[in-house]
Amino acid sequence: MQSEKFAEFLGVFVDVARESSFSAAGRRRGRTPSSIGRQIDALEAHLDTPLFLRSTRHLTLTDAGEALLIRARQILDSLVDAQQELASMKGEVTGILRVACYPTFGKRYVLPVMGELARQHPDLRLELDLTERLADPVAERLDLVIRIGDMADSTLIGSRIAVQTRVLCASPAYLAQHEGPATLADLAAHRLIDKLHGSDLLGWSAVLGHPTRASNTAPVFGCDDFEGMRLAAVEGLGIAYLPDWVVGEDIKAGVLQQIFPEWSAQPQAATGIYALRALRHPPARVTLFLDALRTRIGNPAIWSVQDI
Repeated sequence: MQSEKFAEFLGVFVDVARESSFSAAGRRRGRTPSSIGRQIDALEAHLDTPLFLRSTRHLTLTDAGEALLIRARQILDSLVDAQQELASMKGEVTGILRVACYPTFGKRYVLPVMGELARQHPDLRLELDLTERLADPVAERLDLVIRIGDMADSTLIGSRIAVQTRVLCASPAYLAQHEGPATLADLAAHRLIDKLHGSDLLGWSAVLGHPTRASNTAPVFGCDDFEGMRLAAVEGLGIAYLPDWVVGEDIKAGVLQQIFPEWSAQPQAATGIYALRALRHPPARVTLFLDALRTRIGNPAIWSVQDI
């Protein structure tokens, strides 16, 4: 087998293993099943070991095939990375841009930027993982992971794209009906909106001095989604403690009213929003995306309520 054909044959092998079928792999590549079969035969002869167990109905990997599949995927991924890194040196915007971030942040700020890039670069493919889990850019082969809070993993390269400030807010109707709190201590007697899951993720314990579920201050509404919590506040269910990128525009429009802005001015209420990546020299698509995202967010951020 010619060495320059080895990567091609590995790609065919991975497709056959994925599809468990010569015919399906052939359709993916626009080739006949017999042509795919001959390439697998040639690869097995070159490696001097069978990679598949063949029957009239089934095609399964041998132990050697299982071992090769792991290595083949790593090799092919490395080749793609090398091609994309070289393309980025020439400023070409190619490949698949893979990003993971919080669902609400992704829908509000990342998706519009991806839409703009798609219109400007029709050949660029896009993947967005909307998740609250801490995605791993290395293990999951992501270009970027957007995280909020302190960055402890020194193996990743992080760049700050914005600042999040948590704000206390409620609807004007709620504050009128319940005689808005005069002091922070009064919050314990009010109807509170809290995160349904997580270890006090939104920091009510910092405001109240104790977690909401460890006292008589039981939240009147719990939700595992920032957008759901925002809507609950807009509907007048209670007082929310949410990031300004979630409720800033509502406060500016008067739909929600910020209370105790002096609390949000404290350093403990603010934290960075970071874009984390594994590659020191990212592909052009990543640089382009980050520049576009920073432009959309602005400086100061479009959601900022500090000057209201």
